Amino acid sequence: MHSAVLSLGTNIGNRLANLSNALKLLEQLPGKVLRISSIYETAPWGNTNQASFYNQVLEIETAVSAEMLMEKILFIEKEMGRTRTKKWEPRIIDIDILFFNDEIFNKENLHIPHQHLHERRFILEPLNEILPDLVHPVLKTKIHHLLAGLKDVSDVKKLKPVTQQ
Repeated sequence: MHSAVLSLGTNIGNRLANLSNALKLLEQLPGKVLRISSIYETAPWGNTNQASFYNQVLEIETAVSAEMLMEKILFIEKEMGRTRTKKWEPRIIDIDILFFNDEIFNKENLHIPHQHLHERRFILEPLNEILPDLVHPVLKTKIHHLLAGLKDVSDVKKLKPVTQQ
């Protein structure tokens, strides 16, 4: 079995329902959800002229490879109605693989760990909630240290706790 850490984000429609639906679809993967963060309301990144996001991070145990997990994630996003036309656009769901075991992937369509996670408060806050001592395999730094040294001052507000599955 593999350990994967995923980030979920949404800023279109019923954001709580979007996160819930994505979680239900992810739970259909071979494996199970191990940890799940609270939901955070966050300022948009990149294109700031759009609604705020709801973001969440979860750790899963899965039997599939990183490549297969990415394929399944893209399928889930499409099933939920996501269309990709331009970078940083509003979206019904966005699911990113932040970590996969302690492996490093630098392929055309698969970069793990996520290339910008260490720069983004909307990822580090929920990630620190569930895995503060996880070590970034490239930066060799624990998540709580990355958060402590973060320059991003974007607005990130915890909404509500979520019980573990």
